[in-house]
Amino acid sequence: MAATAAADAEVIDPKRDRLVITASAMGTVFEWYDFFLYGILAALIGKLFFPADNPTAALLASLAAFGAGFAVRPLGAVLFGYYGDRIGRKYTFLVTITLMGGATVAIGLLPTYAQAGLWAPALLLLLRLLQGLALGGEYGGAAIYVGEHAPAGKRGQYTSWIQISVVGGFLLAVIVVLATRRAMSVDAFEAWGWRVPFLLSFAMLVISIFIRMKLSESPVFKAMKESGVVVKNPIVEAFSDKANVGNVLVALFGVAAGLTVIYYTSQFGTLYFLTGTVRVAEEEALLYLAFGALLAAPLYVGFGMLSDRVGRKKILLAGYALAMLLIFPLFHLMAEGANPALLRATRDAPVTLEAPPCDFNVFARKQDSECGQALAFLSKRGIGYAKAEAPAVTLKVGDTRIDGFDATRWEEALIAAGYPLVADPAEKQRWKIILGVAVMVALSAMTYGQVAAILVELFPARVRYTSMSVPYHIGTGYFGGFLPFISQYIVVRTGDPFAGLWYTVGVVAMAFLVALIWLPETRDRVLEHH
Repeated sequence: MAATAAADAEVIDPKRDRLVITASAMGTVFEWYDFFLYGILAALIGKLFFPADNPTAALLASLAAFGAGFAVRPLGAVLFGYYGDRIGRKYTFLVTITLMGGATVAIGLLPTYAQAGLWAPALLLLLRLLQGLALGGEYGGAAIYVGEHAPAGKRGQYTSWIQISVVGGFLLAVIVVLATRRAMSVDAFEAWGWRVPFLLSFAMLVISIFIRMKLSESPVFKAMKESGVVVKNPIVEAFSDKANVGNVLVALFGVAAGLTVIYYTSQFGTLYFLTGTVRVAEEEALLYLAFGALLAAPLYVGFGMLSDRVGRKKILLAGYALAMLLIFPLFHLMAEGANPALLRATRDAPVTLEAPPCDFNVFARKQDSECGQALAFLSKRGIGYAKAEAPAVTLKVGDTRIDGFDATRWEEALIAAGYPLVADPAEKQRWKIILGVAVMVALSAMTYGQVAAILVELFPARVRYTSMSVPYHIGTGYFGGFLPFISQYIVVRTGDPFAGLWYTVGVVAMAFLVALIWLPETRDRVLEHH
């Protein structure tokens, strides 16, 4: 019986395989739809739920921004990993999609701060934490379910559809938000229209649950259950075995950390750079990202298929190496294409900030010191500047000198020196922006396309759900989640708008070395026997 169940994975059943891939991929689309939706609407949600003049609401804003991404997702990985290894893959990721989808829909029904006071941000925080908890189990369940169904020689191809679903979630979020915005006035969208994208996710939830209800259990888990070898406590077994713990650390530092910072840089880093540094309107920047992602999206499946032929490790290492070499040239290319006037002003009228040493709180909405306010102004404005220590704050723009921090006077001086408030449409070379975005997404595809296969193959079936979910979500939550803040801090401290990219390069360099030395080639592993 066990042998028969295990052998089911080797039988190519196109109808079954399409259903398996569709059910798993839809969860990933849903996951990233919500992730990008909240990110795209973050400024508006912040205004509606977290008024800056209320310190309690501001604290809840910080918790809502970080809680789901950092503390809760690894906890969800432990919780749902336990049940995924104990009761099965199917029912666990059916629970995760229901919890995640329900929380997403509920955000669209929440009262705002004006309607419910502090209850509004508190409820939003609760829903964000529930989303994060569910996300901790969703990816692992989807990856394992597809991987354990995939026939030999096609595991990279099958699981790569989960990775391409990340792009699908982003594109869907952009399309829905832009379509909703254009269907109504700005006032209507800010009053109630922002709820529509969240409420529309109810349709995705219903479809996802309906499809997943039709699935049978993973053949590998059925084989374990029929053989009576299902683990009693996957958490203890996964983290008491030294060899398995070693693989968990390799998965964290050599796989999850590296691919995550590349992906986050290709999406969030690029979006912040285009809107903040080179002054492209947000809607236009989203369209560039969507077009570039659409061009490069097929490469996720392409690299997944290629990993079935040449191996996972070679492609992963090649992607890391290319990312380290190309990331700075690609961002400079996007800057040249988006805002040539900014580059001219930087060359002809360099900016220098003279200030005493001061602290800069990257998490604070408002800096306390004059020096901190100056750093925040220049950082938000996307201005590159040199720094010099002085007893008081002074800004030099070319030959112009302004004593003390005065946002209005500083802005006037920058504009007079040729620093544009917005990128000039007449000067844009859009092909450079799209090319830069597309190549960044391609680098993400090269490192992300086969990752589900790597993680599924790296761990034994008895503790697979727990072992792969925990490092993946620590990597995405901490290395990826802190990327915007660490990058911004580096920019503020150096005065160089491109310097934040060194965080990505540094993490990728670490991942390259860990993977090179300790990551085994897993392509030919037989899942039900190792």
